Amino acid sequence: MNQSSVSTESLTLRTLILLSIPAVAIGVASAAVLWVLDITAGWLSAVLWDALPQVFGATGATPWWIIVVLTLVGLGVGLVVQFVPGHAGADSATTELVAPPPKIVAVPSILLVAFLGLAGGVSLGPENPIIAINAALAVTIIGRLTSKIPARLVALLATAATIGALFGTPVAGALVLPGMVAAVVGGGSLWDKLFLPLVAGGTGAVTMLLLGGNPIAFELEPMGDVEPVFLLWSAVVAVVAAVVIILAAVLLQVMHRAFHALRHPVIFTTLGGLVLGVLGAIGTPITMFKGLDQVAELLTDPGDYSPRQLTLFVAIRVLALVVAAAAGFRGGRIFPVIFISVAFGLLVNALFPGVPIALAVASAAMGMALAATRDGWIAMFVAVAIVGDVHVLPILCLTILPTWLVVTRAPKLLIARRAGGPRPEWA
Repeated sequence: MNQSSVSTESLTLRTLILLSIPAVAIGVASAAVLWVLDITAGWLSAVLWDALPQVFGATGATPWWIIVVLTLVGLGVGLVVQFVPGHAGADSATTELVAPPPKIVAVPSILLVAFLGLAGGVSLGPENPIIAINAALAVTIIGRLTSKIPARLVALLATAATIGALFGTPVAGALVLPGMVAAVVGGGSLWDKLFLPLVAGGTGAVTMLLLGGNPIAFELEPMGDVEPVFLLWSAVVAVVAAVVIILAAVLLQVMHRAFHALRHPVIFTTLGGLVLGVLGAIGTPITMFKGLDQVAELLTDPGDYSPRQLTLFVAIRVLALVVAAAAGFRGGRIFPVIFISVAFGLLVNALFPGVPIALAVASAAMGMALAATRDGWIAMFVAVAIVGDVHVLPILCLTILPTWLVVTRAPKLLIARRAGGPRPEWA
């Protein structure tokens, strides 16, 4: 099995079996790297937000403490981006979830800024940095062991494995990547194309669960029997939720230019940290961090929050996401969008109790994820996974259609790279 045959021939049984071996290895390793990042960031977070504030007579929710910590985190990230070799890789605001891996020299700096951001309460998720790290490590290590597996395929398997570990299931990665995998290894049936992403993603998901990770899944009151009016409510909620993210995308373009006009990362990330600190002080710690623990807090007793509080949470979290992405912090946008969508869905349910809470949250999650990623598979998966109620799926299959018409030509939650940059060898 040489590189040219893998690239041009249709998938055979022998090819699938042989490629499954590195796919399994990549899945285990990718989950392990994510787990180590989660554990170490959690340790530093406990120091920053639980132990250290007590020394100064404060708590993790004290406004001045939030402002000081996030400003210092911004300074630390800026120092890494400006001075450490690799410069923390590409600006996360300019990269899709599936992107070319960085050079291996950038991995330590990416790992460091992701660690600081996750522990320090920055309103971004780990997905973009950890996918970049795992893809770079996999391409480098597999490349040194053998030249028979295309580097692009290795990077895609690392992406599928990391997505599986992040979400606790290989389904999202398997649905997103088969077309890309087919472009590398050839054609075949749908399940031929799904096979390798499922192997890598499934191994990553199982490994993460064995290590103690938690999937994205929460318990909400089931929707119950479908009523015709639910279709209308779902469409309205999803479209309005998508518009919220579209407005955030417009604001991101403006704020990214404003922050980067300051030229030096130390300056604009420190300023960004200060702004995030002010937003965190206003919104309280529930509007900080990557968002999953905060979603669990919201859903423990949704009735505890008034419409005014939920509106504040949505507004603060949207601004925090935009500022963090614009100011050069490294992180993903899906996890913060999950929090925003849950808060938005709870707000809809609070204002209109006739809308089932599971339907409101799922529709909001689908609309926001679709606007943020432009990927219908991820949007559908995230929506159903959050509420844990498959009865919303048929409604979402219809709701996604008008929502797609709204988002397809709208601004992306992404900063376009300037044309003319070099393409990596594997692309």
